[in-house]
Amino acid sequence: MRDFLYYAPTEVAFGKESEEQVAPLVKKYGGTKVLVHYGGQSAIRSGLLDKVCRLLTEGGIDYVKLGGVVPNPRLSLVHEGIALCQREKVDFILAVGGGSVIDSGKAIAMGVANPGQEVWHFYLSLAQPQAALPVASVLTIPAAGSEMSESTVITNEDGGVKLGYSNDMLRPKFAIMNPERTYTLPPYQTAAGVTDMMMHTMERYFTKDDDMDLTTDLAEAVLKRMKTAVFGVLANPSDYRQRAQVMWGGSVAHWGLTGMGVSEDWATHQLEHELSGMFDVTHGAGLAAVWPSWARYTMHENLSRFVRFAVNVMDVPNDFADPEATANKGIEAMERFYHAIGMPINIHELIGRDITDDEIAEMVRKCSRDGKATCGSLKVLHAADMEAIYRMAR
Repeated sequence: MRDFLYYAPTEVAFGKESEEQVAPLVKKYGGTKVLVHYGGQSAIRSGLLDKVCRLLTEGGIDYVKLGGVVPNPRLSLVHEGIALCQREKVDFILAVGGGSVIDSGKAIAMGVANPGQEVWHFYLSLAQPQAALPVASVLTIPAAGSEMSESTVITNEDGGVKLGYSNDMLRPKFAIMNPERTYTLPPYQTAAGVTDMMMHTMERYFTKDDDMDLTTDLAEAVLKRMKTAVFGVLANPSDYRQRAQVMWGGSVAHWGLTGMGVSEDWATHQLEHELSGMFDVTHGAGLAAVWPSWARYTMHENLSRFVRFAVNVMDVPNDFADPEATANKGIEAMERFYHAIGMPINIHELIGRDITDDEIAEMVRKCSRDGKATCGSLKVLHAADMEAIYRMAR
């Protein structure tokens, strides 16, 4: 097994009315002037945004607001947020929303704390931030796991480039999680969110490292629980117990616990980022559209791992005489699961039409950085491999 460092410093306030703790937590982590960052109208309609702002005021904490975050959060709004925070002398970022809002807040936190640096250069690996403002969240959409992770993903509208960046200084100081705040999530968004959180664990699960059995056991437990819970919340959106499983599952899936002692892959995420960048699709749905083709393309790199997934996660009977057949049945079972929760299993289902050869070529070009970069670790994918997977998934 691989050596590892484990760092998960985020304080979690979980449960009903947990947002009542927002002002004391901001004070605990040094906030005196807060950017309240949010997305569209749902935070306003639900009353959550007004409640958070009221609680900050009652706690003696000054704030400014910036809304407008969209799925696949945009660099232009990050620039707007950096300028606002510098002008208003903001010293704390509070994201009220889901992963896109938190990711945008993390980017703003880096930009404010590194004046004179173009924040996009951090995503391009052209520079490294020296500091970041503290970030925290009031979570409303369980999916990305950004509320406890070190990662952020931003889309640059100039060229439709979507890139991620990771640094431990971006791990949020606290995360407030009230499952009741997720009752009104549309079924599609709920299903896409669970797909995303499951993929965060699957990117770690499908590895050549088979020695860390406890990590594998934990990963399988997360995957099986999310499979069960998503049907519960789709059948009854106000089922607090199942909503709580999903909300906590999003965090557990991505703060690193399910990848300790193993190598991580992330090829499916990088392939999907190009789909999101080109077609502005929902991230979780894009992952579902890509993963089956990636799995079939790479499964012989560690066939026993795909067999274990089929048997332990997807409840496929083990054909000991034909492990390849078992592995394939596991992938097919995952495709049935995706369809059962309303997710696509190929690009045509995702965007509603055939993808063109030129579009595939452009996604390969971006994903491979003009043929100079690879992705993945289970099987290292070069440009030709990326093209093959996109064609399988078309």
